[in-house]
Amino acid sequence: MKKLVLVSLAALALAACGDKESAQDQKQTEENVKKEENGEKLVVDKNLTNVELTLPASFFEDQSKEQIEEDAKQKGIKEVKVNEDGSVYYKMSKATHKEILAEMKKGVEETIDTLVNGEDFASFKDISANKDFTKFMITVNQAAYEGSFDGFGLFGLAIVAAYYDTFTGNHKDNLNIEMTLIDDTTGETIETVNFPEDFNDKQ
Repeated sequence: MKKLVLVSLAALALAACGDKESAQDQKQTEENVKKEENGEKLVVDKNLTNVELTLPASFFEDQSKEQIEEDAKQKGIKEVKVNEDGSVYYKMSKATHKEILAEMKKGVEETIDTLVNGEDFASFKDISANKDFTKFMITVNQAAYEGSFDGFGLFGLAIVAAYYDTFTGNHKDNLNIEMTLIDDTTGETIETVNFPEDFNDKQ
C-alpha cells in the first residue's frame, strides 16, 4: 500500500510548538464549540488567554498514553491528560494554538504538493481547496485514477484536512471533508466523496 507523509497524524497536529508559554488562566469564556464526530464529543473551548481541546479517542488509536503526554509537553502544551475513555485533553496558550494551526496548514499544503507533483500518484493533475480545507476540487486523469490505488492519496489528504478542521473549532456540525473529482480532459465531475462517511462505507 502506498503511504503518504501523514502516518503520524497526531504528531503532525502537535509538531509546530517550540515555545512554552505560561499565561495566567482566565475564567471568562469567549467561545465554546462542540462537535460530534462518529458519536464522540469534540470540544474546543477558547477563553481569553488559552485554548482547551478535548479530542476523541479515535484520533489516538496508535499512540500510548506516555507517548501522547510526552509529545505534547515537548511541544509547549501547558497541560495534557489522557482520559479514561481514551479521549485526550489539551490546554495551551492562544499563541501555541495559532502555531499548531499554521504548521497543520503547512502539512495540508505539502500533502497536496505530494499528490500533484510527487512520483507515487500519477493521476492527480491539480488540487485546489477552500480556505478552511473542507472542500477540495481535484483534477485527475480519469483512466489513470480508476486503474490505480491513488484513492489512498485522497484518504491521506482527507485525514490531514480533518485534523486541521478539528483544531480550528470552527464547525459545530459533524466533520465533513468534501472532495470533488474532475476529469482533466472533459472538465466534467466524475464523483464527489465525503470524509469520513463515504470512506467508512468503502471499508
